[in-house]
Amino acid sequence: MAAISGGKSYHHGDLRNALICAAVDLATEGGPDRVVLREAARRVGVSPTAAYRHFDGRGELLRAVKIHAQRALAESMERAADRAPGADDATVAAELRLAALGRGYVGFALDQPGLYRAAFCTPRPPCGEEWAPLGRPPEPEPEIRAFTLLTDALRALARVGRIPREARPAAEAAAWSAVHGLSLLLLDGPLRRLPERRRADVVESTLAMVVSGARAD
Repeated sequence: MAAISGGKSYHHGDLRNALICAAVDLATEGGPDRVVLREAARRVGVSPTAAYRHFDGRGELLRAVKIHAQRALAESMERAADRAPGADDATVAAELRLAALGRGYVGFALDQPGLYRAAFCTPRPPCGEEWAPLGRPPEPEPEIRAFTLLTDALRALARVGRIPREARPAAEAAAWSAVHGLSLLLLDGPLRRLPERRRADVVESTLAMVVSGARAD
C-alpha cells in the first residue's frame, strides 16, 4: 500500500484511504510508534484539520493500520502455503501446509518488522469510548484469520488421524505460540544476532517441532 509522496497536493476523492496508506508507510518504516495523524496528513498534503474529519485521533488511525497489517500477515501465510510442494499422501500434504503457513508467518515478521509489530499493537480508543468510529461499526479482528489458517491446517491433520481430536484445541494455541514467539525472538530477542543461514536453520527446526508436536503418538 503506497502513500502519496510528501509535499504533493491531495487530489484523490478518498482522503480516509489515502491517510491509511500514508500511515501504513509510516508503520512500515518505524513500527506503530511512527504512526502519527499529523505526519500522515503532511504526507498526503492536507491539513491536520482535514485528517481529523476522518479519524478521531491517532488511536483510530493506528487501528486501521493494525487491521491492514493483520491482513497482510495472513496473506503472507497463504502465499507461502500456495508455494508448498504437493504430495499425493494426505498426511504429508497437511504437514507440508502447516509448516508452510508457519514459514509465511515468521517470514512476514522478518521481512516487514514494522508492520508485524503494528499487527499486534494495542491502539487506544478515545477516553470513555468504544470502537465505533464516526458511526461505523468496528470491523472483526482480522488477526483471527492468521489463527484460523493454522487451525484449518491442524484440522486437516486431525481428519487424517495425525492429531487426536481432543488434543487439537491445545495444538492450535501451541502452534501459534511457537511461530509468534520465534518471530519475536528473531526480531527483538537474542536470536536477532543470528547470521542468516543459522536463522533459517532455527526457523526450519522450530517448524519441524510444530509439525512433529501435532502428531498423534
